[in-house]
Amino acid sequence: MMMVSKINSVVMNGLEVVATEVEVGFSKGIPGVTIVGLPDNAVNESKERIKFAIKNSGFEYPVSTKIVVNLSPADIKKEGSSLDLPIAVGIIKNMNFFQSEVFDDYLFYGELNLNGRLNPVKGVLNLTIFAKERGYKGVVIPYKNGSEASFVKEVDVYALKNLNEVIEFVLKPQDFEKFKYRAGKNVNKNSDRDFSEVKGQYLTKRVLEIAAAGFHNVLMIGPPGSGKSMLSKALPTILPDMTDEEILQTSLIYSAAGLLNNRDNLVYTRPFRSPHHTISDVGISGGGKYPAPGEISLAHNGLLFLDELPYFKKSALEVLRQPLEDGEITISRSLISQTYPAKFMLVGAMNPCEDSVGIKDPDFGGCTMAQKRRYYSRISKPLLDRIDLQIEVKKVHIDEITSNTRSESSAAIKERVVKARNIQLERFQKLRNTLFANGQMNNREIKKFCVLDKESERLLKMAVEKLDLSARSYFKILKISRTGADLEGSEHIKAQHIQEALQYRSLDFFNL
Repeated sequence: MMMVSKINSVVMNGLEVVATEVEVGFSKGIPGVTIVGLPDNAVNESKERIKFAIKNSGFEYPVSTKIVVNLSPADIKKEGSSLDLPIAVGIIKNMNFFQSEVFDDYLFYGELNLNGRLNPVKGVLNLTIFAKERGYKGVVIPYKNGSEASFVKEVDVYALKNLNEVIEFVLKPQDFEKFKYRAGKNVNKNSDRDFSEVKGQYLTKRVLEIAAAGFHNVLMIGPPGSGKSMLSKALPTILPDMTDEEILQTSLIYSAAGLLNNRDNLVYTRPFRSPHHTISDVGISGGGKYPAPGEISLAHNGLLFLDELPYFKKSALEVLRQPLEDGEITISRSLISQTYPAKFMLVGAMNPCEDSVGIKDPDFGGCTMAQKRRYYSRISKPLLDRIDLQIEVKKVHIDEITSNTRSESSAAIKERVVKARNIQLERFQKLRNTLFANGQMNNREIKKFCVLDKESERLLKMAVEKLDLSARSYFKILKISRTGADLEGSEHIKAQHIQEALQYRSLDFFNL
């Protein structure tokens, strides 16, 4: 009976980890390597990489033998280069008749270069959590992936530099120390901005405070130089810190995308993604031949900032509609279907109109109503309906720019935001679902938690009738009012909260 080596590994299917058994067998026949089990091009190309890596590491390679590599389960597509290591280890095990408990207790995962060194790969954090859940003792991975893997304390992490070290570990595991590095929480590096640096714009700052407190989507409309981009970049500094669960969720996405390899720690601060308006539909949503996370998934638990919103391709913007409602996106291709989380706060910025020639209103860019309507029409009504807060950002007056008065700091605003968010967390815990902020409430929950007294109800009805507001706008105003009340620490929505919310629905006045 011909000897067959079995090495435990995994493949990634989006964020899902699929256990993969790498079987390596030798037989008589035409020399060469045959890989079966639905390998993609990257896996098939590993034949030459592995051959050179084994030889350059000082091991004998069976050049006159037929090598068959079976990747089980055979009905799952295998992609990427992370199976290089388990295949190479399987060949060396067969050649030298090695026996070790390590083969049963550990998962092997990594890419080899021609010299036998281990290159970093995607999905190591996902792999390590999988190893914990399946009861494996540990993982053997490239050294540069050690930091992200060490987040999972219950699994022994051996982050090694080359194939020689891997084989030495297999033979003498007691001579190796586990990777001990544990990434510590860092300060918010998403933004070096602070709200105190932004001159004037008190109303816009208030809108962003409400957006941060209730996880509301927001659109800022104003002339160039009014501070829209600066305010957006400062917004992460007033958001609540990420919970351990959010850190893990976001880091898993970044690991699957291969974006943790060059980091010293996991994603401890809320993502701030700001793609250029030339981005493709796939860049926004994710996808490709084998779907990878897009910008909306990389912004999970954080911000997606779209500057010059009307210049984005309409098809790319329309991709946002369903994730804004569901908090996830499913990408289907002929070979595979994957679902990625996409719970993000959308922050858009745009000019009042495309052409400001013939300025009549120097305070707001001089755009006529016709110019505004024409420009806003580039964004679909269904997408605009999903943006809770819409505010016109005026130019900052020279007196405010030259003033030495320091504005309120991000730390002071964040303190209020966190208090309001804690009120919402306590409120929604009773529902036993995934709600954590007012911006996520559906109509049923709005009716339950946004009860109005007679005065505020009368005010809102009058506004709806006078402005001819849609039902969606009506519910948006209630959600914004609920957040305003939470920031004030008020149990009930009052008339002043309705009045304030009405100010932040600028596009309702255009009847788009």
